[in-house]
Amino acid sequence: MSEPSQGTVYLVGAGPGDPGLLTLRAARLLAGADTVVYDRLIHPEVLSHARPRARLLFVGKEGGGESVAQEEIHALLIAQARLGRSVVRLKGGDPFVFGRGGEEALALEAAGIPYEVVPGVSSGVAAPAAAGIPVTHRGVSGSVTFATAHRTGPAPDWAHLAGAETLVLFMASGRLESVTHALMAAGRPATQPAAIVEAGTWAHQRVIEATLADIAVRARQEAVGSPALLVVGEVVALRAQLPTLARDAARSEPAETISRGGSGS
Repeated sequence: MSEPSQGTVYLVGAGPGDPGLLTLRAARLLAGADTVVYDRLIHPEVLSHARPRARLLFVGKEGGGESVAQEEIHALLIAQARLGRSVVRLKGGDPFVFGRGGEEALALEAAGIPYEVVPGVSSGVAAPAAAGIPVTHRGVSGSVTFATAHRTGPAPDWAHLAGAETLVLFMASGRLESVTHALMAAGRPATQPAAIVEAGTWAHQRVIEATLADIAVRARQEAVGSPALLVVGEVVALRAQLPTLARDAARSEPAETISRGGSGS
């Protein structure tokens, strides 16, 4: 029996959560895939685009909980492709924005597996937008800096992050106190507007506003979970002028919003 021809792996961004933000290219690849390897933050409606006989393999990661090692995911993608299958590696947001898509691409490259990267809508832009926060705005912020609060290796350059006009921090919910203290110690004003966007674009989206000094306390009081983004900058104050967008951010049902206030409110 002849060996099956080698398949292709598609590193596909599924967007921030709302299934309506899935790209047409992603939906078409799902409809033709033999195997779908997907992460934790994938909406069930997105998976419904997969063809009925596709093999669905969950490899979701969650901080502090059980997860599939990244090396195991690499091996799984390579093995499925070598069986001649069309493989969609479905990742929340964009594969190359804190999604470890670059690591998977390098592993596929080293193994000689054909692959393609299919960009997705990043939560770094979509979640603030769904909360009524434009990450750039003429006369307020001409740049935006994206960083992650969860990292290994050297500590972040807090002086650089503190100087960003708009700062968007991924994976922030578990490290808010240390992050906000580090930003203030590096010179970020304690009174600057800040917001946590939990589950951005999902039906259960929540938004908490406070000053940078108070946002960690407010988030703890409201038991903020993941996924959550921290947005720091004067653009957060624009949310008060966009009540329609803020109210209608979640498409399936109204988002729950916690109004801005200090730690004592």
